[in-house]
Amino acid sequence: MTQTPTRAQASAQFTVPAKHPMVTVLGSGDSLLRVIEDAFPATDIHVRGNEISAVGDAHEVALVQRLFDEMMLVLRTGQPMTEDAVERSIAMLRAAENGEGGAETPAEVLTQNILSNRGRTIRPKTLNQKRYVDAIDKHTIVFGIGPAGTGKTYLAMAKAVQALQAKQVNRIILTRPAVEAGERLGFLPGTLYEKIDPYLRPLYDALHDMLDPDSIPRLMAAGTIEVAPLAYMRGRTLNDAFIILDEAQNTNPEQMKMFLTRLGFDSKIVITGDVTQIDLPGGTKSGLRQVREILTGVDDVHFSELTSRDVVRHKLVGRIVDAYEKYDSRNGR
Repeated sequence: MTQTPTRAQASAQFTVPAKHPMVTVLGSGDSLLRVIEDAFPATDIHVRGNEISAVGDAHEVALVQRLFDEMMLVLRTGQPMTEDAVERSIAMLRAAENGEGGAETPAEVLTQNILSNRGRTIRPKTLNQKRYVDAIDKHTIVFGIGPAGTGKTYLAMAKAVQALQAKQVNRIILTRPAVEAGERLGFLPGTLYEKIDPYLRPLYDALHDMLDPDSIPRLMAAGTIEVAPLAYMRGRTLNDAFIILDEAQNTNPEQMKMFLTRLGFDSKIVITGDVTQIDLPGGTKSGLRQVREILTGVDDVHFSELTSRDVVRHKLVGRIVDAYEKYDSRNGR
């Protein structure tokens, strides 16, 4: 892309290589182009053949230029661009302009593969998600803290399956504090699937996205994958394992300490939770809230923060999270 600035405005032109059909850049029915036009309303973007031109404010045109460059880098990997990926790329570029980003580019974030299964690839979709995934690689204990829908548990499970497949660990342990039943939940009668405790079933269900469903009962029967309430961890030393504690905001301080001290040799722990959704009885302090005060600065322990901008569910979920945060701040919660 070449850029020709004038005093107040600038123009830029980008040529799409012939090997990339224009539909991969513009989207079906120009859906991607509309996302870009909506994000840069003061910039005139025109398409003629395989040429794309942009005219407008120099700063905005420069961002459009960078956006198309990043899109082409993604497309060269064979990964398609989606409306969501374009929106997230724009958000990352604007954050970087405001000094809120980092050295990572949108293409680096969107093309980092974690796990592929049955034609579907799991990868981070935001800068904070990429940093969270990178932290899991670099540290023994990682806390993923953020609101619902930010992928903190899903990405941790993908990293666990990746580690198991790469033989970095011999087993995966997935656990949650079962607060509703005072951690006395037992397995139900019936099939293996039915025996999975209802409170733990979300973890089990996520495995179906990452592994051949037929292999899961075999792996669980062999103890290679264990899904159990947090109370089942007491008194154990967990060696050579990738351990995930989900919904950690519902641990009390004693449970959190108990869990952290289960760490054995050649193991990795990821703890996820949302401190705005605590279901503990009134007056009980959350172990997740307290642990940050205790472990911040401890070597090989990392805290990753995810926000409403990292929500990868319906767009409305991010707006709901923001609305609740504003409400809580107004009411001193």
